[in-house]
Amino acid sequence: MIIEIKVPTPGESITEVELANWMVSDGDIVEKDQEIAEIESDKATLSLLATEAGKIKISVEAGETIAIGAVACSIDTEFAGQAPSKPSDESKEEDVPAETTESAKPEKAEVTTEVKADATSDEYPNAKVSPLAKKLMEESDIKVDDVINGLKRISTKEVEAIKSLPAEKESFGGSSAFINANVSREADRQKMTMLRKKLSQRLVAVKNETAMLTTFTEVDMSAVMNLRKKYQSKFIDKHGVKLGFMSFFIKAASLALKHHPMVNAMIDGDEIVVPEYHDVSVAVQTPKGLMVPVIRNVETQTLDGVEISLKTLAEKARKGKIGLEEMTGGTFTVTNGGVFGSMLSTPIINPPQSAIMGMHNIVERPVAVNGKVEIRPIMYLALSYDHRIIDGKDSVGFLVKVKEMIEDPAKLLSGGFDPEKAVLGL
Repeated sequence: MIIEIKVPTPGESITEVELANWMVSDGDIVEKDQEIAEIESDKATLSLLATEAGKIKISVEAGETIAIGAVACSIDTEFAGQAPSKPSDESKEEDVPAETTESAKPEKAEVTTEVKADATSDEYPNAKVSPLAKKLMEESDIKVDDVINGLKRISTKEVEAIKSLPAEKESFGGSSAFINANVSREADRQKMTMLRKKLSQRLVAVKNETAMLTTFTEVDMSAVMNLRKKYQSKFIDKHGVKLGFMSFFIKAASLALKHHPMVNAMIDGDEIVVPEYHDVSVAVQTPKGLMVPVIRNVETQTLDGVEISLKTLAEKARKGKIGLEEMTGGTFTVTNGGVFGSMLSTPIINPPQSAIMGMHNIVERPVAVNGKVEIRPIMYLALSYDHRIIDGKDSVGFLVKVKEMIEDPAKLLSGGFDPEKAVLGL
């Protein structure tokens, strides 16, 4: 029986997707519910599953655009029950070409002796191995023969590099690091993914359709850093996750949104919508581009809840397993360019939201504390906002409120108010 596998709809308003990658080959035997392909829309990457076991026949090449509901492949169930084409994890050997399998499996003692003595080869006596590579080869019981035989192909880049060696040896005496310099003038050309195309369109639209401004402040991270250092191990033991900086800022942002609800607002036609809930989108860099999974109802969560949600969503986003529903509906965004070393930036609003807060790297700077100069770990904090509905009073007040809670974490317990004043009812 022939079963057709059709492209499912990833969400409303999406009419076509790109078949990004086949995880199986034409003619392979697949099992039921096995992942056979990845499909990529302008919003998310999803997996295509085999609905039945059998022999697969691929109808669409990887990289092609295909309409929702179109047939991507078919499965002949007459072959169900046969051994799958891919070996199981228990019997799977190293992923090397078939012709190198024998050379990779000589007697263990023999290999160890040869490699420990020298990583060179009788077949390739002129092969030169760097000290780092030699150490790695010794640890893995690999010879030069194995490495060279395992090369899949030689490109023009390697040929050009070899052609340049004699001249460079004459110029630099044969010992310079420039001998191994890559002199290729090739350019890699790749097709833009649907996700990247959509991201480009949205970013340009934000710049053209909003009155975007950015305001900044600096935050002394001493209190949060000391708190993490003091309780990190206990936090991990109790909650099973590390206590990071992001959870403090996400929770502080949620509390600050209660004081300045317009920062959580958005424009819908001729109306301004102000959600009472705080669904915070968190920017995550993935191999396929920037994704913004959403942590729901941050206003009801504790720091450990935020950390667990953040870890789960970030892992799913990086693996391309995140669903469309997990990336839609956010009311405010937090992004952290500091993990890449950014000192300062003007983050771009994530529509239809009206504001985004940008964190940056932490650098020790001289600051005035009680009339004295001290060295403190300082982070620059940025808030980009749509000035059409958010005034300067709310944007600056929001950042100041976040700053106060980060510099005095006890205020996170009192809703952003001064704990002493809260006790006194002031």
